[in-house]
Amino acid sequence: MKNVTLLILLTILTFSFAACNKDEDIAFDPNAKLSFSTDSVLFDTVFTSVGSTVRRFKIFNYNDKAINLDEIKIGGGTNSPFIINVNGRQMAEGKNVKINGNDSINVLVKVTIDPTLQTQTFIVEDAILMSFNGKQEKIPLVAYGQNAIFLKNESIKNNTVWDSKLPYIISNLLTVEENATLTIAAGTKVLFHNGSTMNVKGTLTAVGTKQDSILFASDRTERIYEEEPGQWNGIHFYGSSKNSVINHATIKNGIAGITVDSLSSNSNPKLILANTMVKNMQVVGLLGYHTNLVAYNNLFHNCGQYLVYGIGGGTYDLAQNTFGAYNYSFARRTSGVHLSDFISATEFASLNATLTNNIIWGSLEDELTIEKKSTAVSVVNLRNNLIKTTKTEFNGNDNIINIDPLFINPRQGNFKISDTSPAKNKGLNLSSHPYFTIYLSKDILEKQRLFPSELGCYENN
Repeated sequence: MKNVTLLILLTILTFSFAACNKDEDIAFDPNAKLSFSTDSVLFDTVFTSVGSTVRRFKIFNYNDKAINLDEIKIGGGTNSPFIINVNGRQMAEGKNVKINGNDSINVLVKVTIDPTLQTQTFIVEDAILMSFNGKQEKIPLVAYGQNAIFLKNESIKNNTVWDSKLPYIISNLLTVEENATLTIAAGTKVLFHNGSTMNVKGTLTAVGTKQDSILFASDRTERIYEEEPGQWNGIHFYGSSKNSVINHATIKNGIAGITVDSLSSNSNPKLILANTMVKNMQVVGLLGYHTNLVAYNNLFHNCGQYLVYGIGGGTYDLAQNTFGAYNYSFARRTSGVHLSDFISATEFASLNATLTNNIIWGSLEDELTIEKKSTAVSVVNLRNNLIKTTKTEFNGNDNIINIDPLFINPRQGNFKISDTSPAKNKGLNLSSHPYFTIYLSKDILEKQRLFPSELGCYENN
């Protein structure tokens, strides 16, 4: 009797187990279908030898029974630049991969492209091939390859020119040594691997044009990283650097975009920054320590704490800039523009700041702070700026206080002003300015500046 009872229990358990796992049965019906989360896998620009981020897609089996992939493989086999990972297993080819009924599997795709002699972007293609139940499915793979010049812990000791034929990819550190000049041609892309920095101890001359601006950014070209802050460190100008110029450039997606840490060693500004967009910096767009800086026709926006942070005194000439202190990526409690004569009780110096025809506006009540905390004699001259502030000392001198400049669409990075903006036709005539002909006679888009000009970097004529 005990044996009969045991047999009955085993039979019940067997049927119960089979019932719970009925989706393990394999469907061999040629009409059974699989579905895919995408009809192709596309990679943005992939630099040769570096590899890319992973693309992911899913294969869905909406049938009640399991389907067995007799084979899943890369069409080009082991010679393909693509490789796949199926359910945690890396392969160029896999066999007998089961997808349970009403279930799915993950497929990860990565590509690494060998260098070629091409200077232009080129296309690399292959496909994932899957066979099951006597038929075949295909997912095309497409990557845009780009050759590049790779520099790791490089020192530039002699005068050097970079052309725009290939991007420059910097890993760890690139140093322009004292008494050397790095000249970067219009249209050049200088891209930085995670945690990388450009140190300028000599001279940097990066002069682009409206049509061919120079790009300083991360080497991650995928769309998800296109506007992502904090991907590289920034450009640092040291005490020995001199006579540097950045004109018609974009500097984006770093931690501190530009750091300038001392006064000029001659009568020229240590750095001239003109017609340049600085954005998406995790901490600060421009950081100055007791330095000499001139900045004309620039657009600063979307930085974690400060757009411009200049401390320890120094000389600043800021004219026709737009400081858009909106923070859609950060929680910020500091003024967009902060200038001070003070670092500590033993580190302070006079601050000579001239701000003319700028827009300083953002999401906080006070977007401009100018501190005079030391015994040093400071001179601050603010004329014809539009400022968001609660400080009464910024009134007068034709400054416009707390009237919205009516940017067209700051969330989308469009800081042009509307035709009804209070910043229209309010600019001081700068035709006697020493840099008028070179930098201030036109706006950031090379439009002729007519006085009284618009405030900020964009002219509406």
